[in-house]
Amino acid sequence: MSERIEELRPRIGITMRIELETNRFYLARYYGEAVEAAGGLPVHIPLIPRANYVRGVMDSIDGLLLPGSDSDMDPLRYGREPHPKLGSVHPEKDETDLLALAEAEERAMPVFAICFGIQSLNVSRGGTLIQDIGSQQPDAIKHEQGAPRDRPSHRVRVLDGSILRDLAATDSVAVNSHHHQAIETLGSELVATAWASDGLVEAVEDPRGDRFVLGVQWHPELGWERDNLSQALFARFVDESRKSAHSTATEGNRVVVRA
Repeated sequence: MSERIEELRPRIGITMRIELETNRFYLARYYGEAVEAAGGLPVHIPLIPRANYVRGVMDSIDGLLLPGSDSDMDPLRYGREPHPKLGSVHPEKDETDLLALAEAEERAMPVFAICFGIQSLNVSRGGTLIQDIGSQQPDAIKHEQGAPRDRPSHRVRVLDGSILRDLAATDSVAVNSHHHQAIETLGSELVATAWASDGLVEAVEDPRGDRFVLGVQWHPELGWERDNLSQALFARFVDESRKSAHSTATEGNRVVVRA
């Protein structure tokens, strides 16, 4: 029995969010729908911050998607004291994301990080965050646009030669914006590949050639049905996860049939 790589539907793990008032794990539908439309099989990852659990989950997926969150990363995780305008901190979210990122790094697993996800990615690599753009960056543009959430509200400049530039097919794109924190200093093995007009980092990539790691500060899952770049981002991530799954199956002499 043989397997064709184009038939493989890679399993994409998506870390969830937590609603503290009701103790419920949850996730907006758009992440899973965008992954499925791009050819992947979305798998929700509950926020259980235990290393053995996360390792077991990572054994069963082919790519890691880190979504947005209504929480802020705990600044103690990047060596800072809490700013007066720091938002709610959810330790289960922080720890599960960071454990999953550590496993993805060890496995060279494809990673796609969105909004809070790009901030988790940066902190996992030793980077730091601006805790509140409005008070710490007084010359910044508006980064919390409100409703409608899928409306492109500002433009970003895209680095020539980057994966993002290849997908966008232009050096400037309009994106939505829903964040009050941002990358301050870049973590290791990350390069900035897009910036807002105020200089804030809007996208990062891992330059190493043996892995696919891409993060964006905006929300491509919002309005993905109508946005070409959003569709291209999910399609590239799912395709990289498919290649990774195929390579893993081949190296392990496993027969995998997923259609």
